[in-house]
Order: sequence, then structure tokens, then C-alpha cells
Amino acid sequence: MTLADLIRRFRVLADDKATGHLFSDEDITDWLNDAHAQACVRGRLLLEDADAEMCTIPVTAGVHSYPLHHLVYEIERIEFKATGESRSQHIKIKSRGWLDDNHPGWRDDGRCVRFAIQGETSIRLVGTPTVNGVLTIEAYRLPREAMVAEDDTPEIHQASHEHLIQWALFRAFSIPDSETLDPNRSRAAEAEFTARFGALPDSDMRRRTREDAEHVVEVHP
Repeated sequence: MTLADLIRRFRVLADDKATGHLFSDEDITDWLNDAHAQACVRGRLLLEDADAEMCTIPVTAGVHSYPLHHLVYEIERIEFKATGESRSQHIKIKSRGWLDDNHPGWRDDGRCVRFAIQGETSIRLVGTPTVNGVLTIEAYRLPREAMVAEDDTPEIHQASHEHLIQWALFRAFSIPDSETLDPNRSRAAEAEFTARFGALPDSDMRRRTREDAEHVVEVHP
């Protein structure tokens, strides 16, 4: 669905088809873009493993911290390849607390890079690299661009496009205005959006899902 399709469908569902709309195209567009980003985070919908700008980070010997691309919010996998080496080394993502408990003195670790700490906007390597190289990551990201033009479309699968409207309805009927405020419709729309894409995890929950847990595969007879 295009942005124009989404806005038109929103107006049908919101009973906002009459002349002199209750909600402007600009506001609906903002809500739909917010919905697009929310859906990506809630459902981990966009896994990036090809775009070099997001997935490769040059590493300099002696430097342990590097900025992440602004669209990256959760690293799924990270590898380090030293310059001149043919093979990459898998790096485990851990928390500072886990490192404090299991590897005291990690801040001064002079051994090869073994772990990494993901912050909100950066990655911190442990230990500090002693050679130049490159990090290669696979990561969940936000949409590349906000929808602006009428023919713009969401990046997520088209089967999920119409469900973005529920977030816009939630926002619309939450406005504290006598003509638009409708708590029941707002709650129902938010619930439907959450049923489709999942709850929005806070930063602590996202961190716990990627750190400190060994992934075990159970084999059943």
C-alpha cells in the first residue's frame, strides 16, 4: 500500500471522510511513520546483513569504541577480521555486569577481541584490538526513510501495511480534544497493533535478549 492508500484507509476507519477533516494529512503521515518504526522494533522486521554502510565498521588498533549506524538498534551477530587474515572471529555480545562477574579486569584486557558491549549508539570491543581490521555485523534496523510522497510505501511486507493504520488510529483518538478523544477506540486500536507486532520492549528488555544468554539447541529423539 502507498502512503496515499494508507491515509485513505485511515479516514474510512476513523469516520473522517467529510469535508473539513478532523485529522490533517501531515498528522496522519507522522503517525504512520511512527507506526512503521514501532512495528520494526516490536517485531524485529528488518534484519540488515548486506548494506556495507550499516554492516561494516573499520577498526583501528588501540581503539575499542565505535559508533553504530543511526538506523541500527539491535545487533544480531558480530565478527572481527584482522587485516591480512583470511578468517573472521565471532564476537559474543555481553553486558558490563556479566563481564565484571566473569572476566574481572576486562577493561584492561590486552588479549585479542573476544567480546563486545552494545550501547544505544555505539559498540565497545573487549579486549582492545591490537591490530587494524574490520567488524562485520548483522543487525535489526529502522526504516531507511520516512514516507513523504503519496506513492511512498513501507519497507515491511505488504501483508502488514494495513495494520500500521491501527497505531495511527490509537494516536488520533488519544488527542485531548472534544471532537476526537475516544479512549475506547484508542485502546482497541493500540491492542490490535500490539497483537500484530508485539509489545514495545524497553531498552533493558532489548539488552537482555541479546546479552548473557547462551543459545542452546535442544535435540529431541
